[in-house]
Amino acid sequence: MKIFTTLYDKALIWSKHKKAPIYLSGLSFAESSFFPIPPDVMLMPMSLARPEKAFYYAWLTTIFSILGGVLGYVIGYLAMDLLMPIIESLGYQSKIATINDWFAEYGVWIVFIAGFSPIPYKLFTIAAGATAMAFLPFIIASFIGRGARFFLVAGLMRWGGQKFETTVRKWVDWIGWTLVVLIFIYIAYKMLGSY
Repeated sequence: MKIFTTLYDKALIWSKHKKAPIYLSGLSFAESSFFPIPPDVMLMPMSLARPEKAFYYAWLTTIFSILGGVLGYVIGYLAMDLLMPIIESLGYQSKIATINDWFAEYGVWIVFIAGFSPIPYKLFTIAAGATAMAFLPFIIASFIGRGARFFLVAGLMRWGGQKFETTVRKWVDWIGWTLVVLIFIYIAYKMLGSY
C-alpha cells in the first residue's frame, strides 16, 4: 500500500497553494503551544516546491513558532494550576517533573535543545512559563534553537531541489512504514514494561 506516497503527493499539492504560507504560519504558531504536528511537514514540501523561497519560509516558520512559544509560556505562567488535573489525567505528570528538573539543571540550554530537536517544544514553552523562567533568555534561546532547525531543514531542501524531491518520493513509503513499525514496537515495549 502506497499510503505515504499518496499523502506526500497531497502535501506537495497543498504546499503549492497560494495560501500555503498562511497555513505554514498558523501551523508553526499552534505547534509551539498545543498542536501535535510539527511545521516541518509543510516547510519541507514547500521548500522543495519553491526552492527560491525556502529561506523566506524558514523565517515565517521561525517567527510564528516563537510567537506560539510565547503563548505556551503565558499558558504555563498563568494557567499551570488549572492545567495540572488534565496533565495528571493524561499521565504526563512525571514528564513535567522531569522537565522541571532539566530546567533546574540546564537552565536556558534546555529551551535551545528543545527548539532544535524533535522533542515536543510545546512542553518546554509551557514549563518555562510555569517555572517563571526569565523571559528574554527564553526568547533568545527559542530564536536560536528554532531558527537553526528550520533554516537547516529549508537549506537542505533548497540544496537538494528536484533531485532530493525525487529521492524522498521514491523512499517515502519505506520511511513511513518503518516509523509505524517503530512506534508499535515502542508502544508494545512500554505496555510490557508496565507489567
